[in-house]
Amino acid sequence: MKFDFLSESDQAYFIHKASTLVEALPFIREHSGDTIVIKYGGHAMGDPKLAKSFAKDIGLIKEVGIFPIVVHGGGPQIADRLKSKNITSQFIDGLRVTDIETVKVVEDVLANEINSEIVSAISDSGGKAIGISGNKNNLLKAKKLKVQVKDSDSNIEKLVDIGFVGQPTDVNTKLIEDHIHSGDIPVIAPLGIDIEGNSYNINADTAAGFIAAKLKASKLLLLTDVAGVLDKDKKLIPSLKLEDALSLVKEDFIVGGMKPKIQTCIDAMLSGVTKSTILDGRIPHALVLELFTEHGIGTQIYS
Repeated sequence: MKFDFLSESDQAYFIHKASTLVEALPFIREHSGDTIVIKYGGHAMGDPKLAKSFAKDIGLIKEVGIFPIVVHGGGPQIADRLKSKNITSQFIDGLRVTDIETVKVVEDVLANEINSEIVSAISDSGGKAIGISGNKNNLLKAKKLKVQVKDSDSNIEKLVDIGFVGQPTDVNTKLIEDHIHSGDIPVIAPLGIDIEGNSYNINADTAAGFIAAKLKASKLLLLTDVAGVLDKDKKLIPSLKLEDALSLVKEDFIVGGMKPKIQTCIDAMLSGVTKSTILDGRIPHALVLELFTEHGIGTQIYS
C-alpha cells in the first residue's frame, strides 16, 4: 500500500510508530552487548496476553544485540497443583514449607510445565530459547535455607527448618555463557541442588539476583504486580541511588514482598550488577518500555 493512499489518521499512526523507533535507537545502542537477567512471574506469566507480550519483548531484546536470561517463578501454578493433590501448604515468612512430596510437585511444575511453556512462547515469537532446570548439570548449587522466627510468647528468635527450600551458593556460569554464545536465550527454573543430590525450591527473585551477580550482568529486572517501589504516600519512586535503597529497605512502610525484592537488588548490585529495576509486569511490553524509552517504568536503582 502506498503512503499517498493512506488516510490522515493512518498517516499519523505510522508517523508516530516511526518516531517511536527513532527515539528508541539511542537506548538500543546503549544496551547493545549487555547481559540482562529478568525475573518473570506474577500476573505477567498468568495472563495469556501478557505472556505473549513478554515473549515478543524477549525476542526483540535478543534481536537488537542484548543477551536476556529469564528466571521464572510459578507460585500460583504450584499452589493449584498441590491443591489438586490435596496437599496443604504452610507458609513461614512468605516461604512455602516444602516436604519431599511437595518438592517433587514443585520440580514437576517448574521444570516440566512452566519452563516448557515459556520456551515455546519465546520460540513462537521468533526467539531461540532453551529451558534449563537449576538442579541439573550443577547449574544452581544450593543449601538448605533456615528461617529465623520470633516466638510470639517468649519473643526469642529461633531457627526453623522449612524443608526443601534452598538458598543459592554457586552458579555454573560457564553453562549459561555457553548457551548465550550459541545464540540461545536461557530460561531457568529456580531449582537448586546440594552436594548430596537433594533438590531445593528457590525463590525466583533470589535466584535471579544471585545469577545476575555471578554473571556481573549489566542489569537485573524484577517483574512484579505493582507499579514499583512506593513511598509512604503510596506514590511511585521512579529512581533510587543504591545508598538510598539501603536506607529505604529498613523503613516500616516497605512491607510484604517488596522488602526482599529491594534487598535482592541491593545484594546483586553490591556484587557487581550495574543497575536494577523493579517494574510492573501487568503492563503490556513492560520490558520494551523500561529499556527503550527515556523515562522507563517502575523503580530503577543505580550505583
